[in-house]
Amino acid sequence: MNLSITKAELKKMQASAEDACRLMKVLSNRDRMMLLCEMAKGEKCVGDLEAALDLHQPTLSQQLTVLRKEKLVSTRREGKQIYYSITSKVALSVIALLYHHYCK
Repeated sequence: MNLSITKAELKKMQASAEDACRLMKVLSNRDRMMLLCEMAKGEKCVGDLEAALDLHQPTLSQQLTVLRKEKLVSTRREGKQIYYSITSKVALSVIALLYHHYCK
């Protein structure tokens, strides 16, 4: 079995590790993790997230901003309401795995 890694493979692995570490850093915040768990059930408006998780301004806005900047969620406006949904399939998979191990 050949365990040598080419420089190109190493660079790709390092980039992937960087992406994984960035996701884990975002998930390491309880409020952000809970927001993603709630959105994993489906699209939610800000009011629904606030009520379901007992998060209030400015904490809610601050954490949603982080999720948007990291491109884990997207927004949709309907009138005065802003709806959030998870756009990252990787984040959704990680949330599902964590739910399976910690929330059942």
